[in-house]
Amino acid sequence: MLPFIPRLRPPVLVLALLLQLLPVPGFAAHAAEVRTLTLDQALAIAGERNRGVARALEYRNLVAGRYVTERAAALPHFTLNGNLSREHDGALDSSELDRRDASIELNQALFTWGEVQAAIRAARIGMQTADEQLRFSRQAALRDASRAFYDVLLARELNRVVALNLEQKSRRLAEARRRRAVGVATDYDVLVAEVAEANARPEVLRTAKLIDSRRDRLRLVLGLDQPVDAEGGLAATLVDPPGFDEALAIAREQRPDLRDLAYRIGIAEELVTVASAGDKPRLDLQGSTGWKDLETDRARNDGNAWDIGLKLTWPIFDGLKARGEVQQARSERDSLRIDQQQLLDTVELETREALDQVRVASELVRALDGTVAQAERLLALSEKGFEFGVKIRLEVDDAELNLRQARSSLAIARRDYLVAMVELAWAMGVLGERSIPGLPVAAIATGH
Repeated sequence: MLPFIPRLRPPVLVLALLLQLLPVPGFAAHAAEVRTLTLDQALAIAGERNRGVARALEYRNLVAGRYVTERAAALPHFTLNGNLSREHDGALDSSELDRRDASIELNQALFTWGEVQAAIRAARIGMQTADEQLRFSRQAALRDASRAFYDVLLARELNRVVALNLEQKSRRLAEARRRRAVGVATDYDVLVAEVAEANARPEVLRTAKLIDSRRDRLRLVLGLDQPVDAEGGLAATLVDPPGFDEALAIAREQRPDLRDLAYRIGIAEELVTVASAGDKPRLDLQGSTGWKDLETDRARNDGNAWDIGLKLTWPIFDGLKARGEVQQARSERDSLRIDQQQLLDTVELETREALDQVRVASELVRALDGTVAQAERLLALSEKGFEFGVKIRLEVDDAELNLRQARSSLAIARRDYLVAMVELAWAMGVLGERSIPGLPVAAIATGH
């Protein structure tokens, strides 16, 4: 049986029944233990458990393996061989030959026209590209985690604003019923208050569900399996960002994607050297030492055996294969240089847009801070005037609407300012790594 429900008008009664039948927002999340995180903790988890970071770490392991592989070409190679066989050739001799031998072979590259050294240098540069890709992934994880964290706080603040509005509507409904009981209000006044309260409830439900969806998004970004929640507020100290020239200079130096592309151009240069050695002479040292045992029906001989020498190979004509590989390698290098110029243009645009977003958001926060205070005072005056009969209900409703909009707009502006600061640090390539004068990047990255 449903609990007791006060006597309400039919539309309000239906809504009340639905509210009691609907699951309580957040109940499913609390079925498992909810982990409440500060921004510090959320960013620390994002830097370790984010899927993109894990993928970048594995790529770094892959590149380290490639470096070991390429370096092996410059080191001596030793091979242990063993053989045990019986041979018979009727055309030469009717006897059988038993052959037993064991040896160790040596192969050492002496001169490869720079091919081996260039491959090793390319592999070493590849490890630097892996480090920059790891930096890129970690900064992306911090950016996404910060944005998701602030979205949870924004959803909670919006829920608080509409909950305050609902609380005010409920107080006004109770007041209207008391006034009707003493004969100073009509049924119409009570009905108006009931409808206003009923219309305020769906916003509370929507924002409550928004909190749950934003928390799920935060959990996904952090790579956690248990429900999470955000602890903190959207208040922030407004600071003046650095100038465009300073920000762009830092971005060109620190952006991990720019540094990664510069390293990839270096790899492409080395690959041109590798391809150019394809039709050049090569000199290797080869040798072996071991023991042989030859046995026939009539004799048996065994003893040590060794050999050592130089091997020269020179592909005089390879069908122009090496020339084609050189052309491809140079084209890859030149394409990367074009990509570098394009990325520089993109970085310049992103830096300019990030600075504009910070300035716009900060101006909105400054403007709306005063607007909320004015809207609160206007509502207090409207309610007092309505109480003394010098204001009408419409004026009070307008004041309530203005206050709710001002509070919501201020919460959104504060969230946008914090996210804009994160985006600026991302555009400059310093998110979570260093502090820039006039830009509290470290504070944003660590939650202080």
